[in-house]
Amino acid sequence: MASLLPAPGAQRTLALSNFVYTVGSGLYLTAGVLYFTEDRHLPASQVGLGLGIAGLLSLAAGVAVGHLADRYGARGVYMGALVVQALATAGFVRADGFWPFAMAVAAAMAAKGAGNAARGPLIRHYGGDRPQAFRGYLRAVTNLGISLGAVLAGWAVQVGTHDAYQVLVLGNALAFMASAALLLPLPPVAPRPASDGPRWIALRDRPYLALTLLDGVMAIQFRVLTVAVPLWLVVATTAPHWLISGTMLVNTVIVVACQVHASRNIDTPTAGAVAYRRSGVAFLLACVIISLSAGVPAWAAAVLLLSAVVVHTIGELWHSAAGFEISFALAPPHATGQYLGVFGLGAGLAEAVGPTSLISLCVTWGRPGWYVVGALFVLAGLAAPLTVRWAQRRHADSAITSSETPSVEGASAPTSG
Repeated sequence: MASLLPAPGAQRTLALSNFVYTVGSGLYLTAGVLYFTEDRHLPASQVGLGLGIAGLLSLAAGVAVGHLADRYGARGVYMGALVVQALATAGFVRADGFWPFAMAVAAAMAAKGAGNAARGPLIRHYGGDRPQAFRGYLRAVTNLGISLGAVLAGWAVQVGTHDAYQVLVLGNALAFMASAALLLPLPPVAPRPASDGPRWIALRDRPYLALTLLDGVMAIQFRVLTVAVPLWLVVATTAPHWLISGTMLVNTVIVVACQVHASRNIDTPTAGAVAYRRSGVAFLLACVIISLSAGVPAWAAAVLLLSAVVVHTIGELWHSAAGFEISFALAPPHATGQYLGVFGLGAGLAEAVGPTSLISLCVTWGRPGWYVVGALFVLAGLAAPLTVRWAQRRHADSAITSSETPSVEGASAPTSG
């Protein structure tokens, strides 16, 4: 196991904190909705409404807190976000009505969005020469932690008692608090001084915003295996239902084993753009294969679905690595938190609209819907190289402008004297 860990120091501390955090996330992702509907007895419609409101709040929190992390130090801001998330999650045990539930889940999701943005400067500072590769390693750790949390959550769901669900929620909160405590030995990152000009520069960077939108479209793929495939398998195919767990297991194993390797050669924005394009093609192919699993014998449907999961996961590896590279490489060092907070908007919007869109297109409409979704992925992938070149031209022009400014000031100084 030691060979799989980073060297002792900041990277290992971040990885361990991330692992503990994602074990808690796995508990909630697997059984959170069931806790509110089965144990707190909230109507599913109210749970969906509360989660939607909370998701919108988390988008705004990511940008604002990312800026605070740049200005006041990322470690303290990130630890604060984890503590708030832990306290808000513990508040789930008192969510006996819609408004207590909505306030608690809104605070928890806002803290989650804030923490994701505040963590970016830490990864950039302690990630070595290739923070994008370290981010890929953390994603493998994330999948491993979520898988372990899902297994533990399965116990609570199987038991189904009030006490079991309470243990699940409090265990989730304790994991977030422990994740914050593990960061105490981490040396703080010095705040970055603000540059001259507008404060919210990420929101004025149109190429970066365009890439955020494209990545958001691509990020809908994360809900293909967790929402669309399970429903499609049950409604449209004769494949055995236990294959739902099998598809997730295949995806998790491939990501844990291959994400670091897949990120290794994607080390420039141009390489990231190519990876986006490849991932779009892979997602299109996976969607086509999934659509063919309807109307065939059970064994053939199982083979097709597992094959589609493998192809889809390869695309997921490329998509994640491309996002890591481009989001870091095109973000100025003094505004990493702010830029990564903006980049997270794409994934947040995908989280909000992805499940409903996939259900409407792929499950309700059927086979043609899979082709529409696949085409959407491939078009976003094809647009990425053009948008990256636009962003590179903008950054080159900005660098030329900033390098010329001192010489102009220097030339005017003697005249004023």
